[in-house]
Amino acid sequence: MEVIICESKEDAARKGAAMVVRLLREKPDTVLGLATGSTPLGLYHELIRAYKDKEISFRLARAFNLDEYAGIGGDHPASYRRFMQENFFSRIDIAPENCFIPDGLSQDIPACCARYEERIRQAGGIDLQILGIGGDGHIGFNEPGSSLASRTRIKTLTSRTRADNAADFSSEEEVPKHVITMGVGTIMDARTLVLFAFGERKASAVALAVEGPVTSMVPASILQMHPRAKVFLDEAAASGLDRADYYRWVYANKPDWQADT
Repeated sequence: MEVIICESKEDAARKGAAMVVRLLREKPDTVLGLATGSTPLGLYHELIRAYKDKEISFRLARAFNLDEYAGIGGDHPASYRRFMQENFFSRIDIAPENCFIPDGLSQDIPACCARYEERIRQAGGIDLQILGIGGDGHIGFNEPGSSLASRTRIKTLTSRTRADNAADFSSEEEVPKHVITMGVGTIMDARTLVLFAFGERKASAVALAVEGPVTSMVPASILQMHPRAKVFLDEAAASGLDRADYYRWVYANKPDWQADT
């Protein structure tokens, strides 16, 4: 795991976007794993800018989203399909048939989850997965206690997660109790993991994930076991790290051949 402490969330978004831009140039048919919410918005804005400036194209790329609420359709104002369409997909040249998001209205959720896993396999696996982290250390919607070997499945949200997501709904009571999410094992299969965390509210979860033991009670801690995981933080999110100075030193003193990787 490489911890990269940035001056701001905008700086983190630029650094993360540079990784995606480089990957798309090297592999135009890249398979991206995407996340929703406010955390990756800066990254998406940077990628939209790079597309508009003709630095990259998403024409051959494929995208798989981490999750979707169970029980709401893609046209619901709070659906993740709608979020991705409005904030990213409609603003780049990715083909609609190459954008995959779990079906929140599926009448057979286990079959839906199995098909999602199969589609990822058929695409050749995810090259780069974007992640955020919940205040309790969850990734995707893999709440504390989730199996670290889990695959795409239905999960029941904690009261804390429902409260955190209530701003997207008219009331907390309207937040669905269930979601379809990639499993921790599914996420770990990606060739590169890129996690973003911003703000003091995430500092405790970040410290546990980066410097604590690997445990299902902090699902993000499994990233310690991934051969290529990068964690981009602003100063506030890094404020709970004991070894923050070391992480800064390592990043500032990379060998020249490693500087852009």
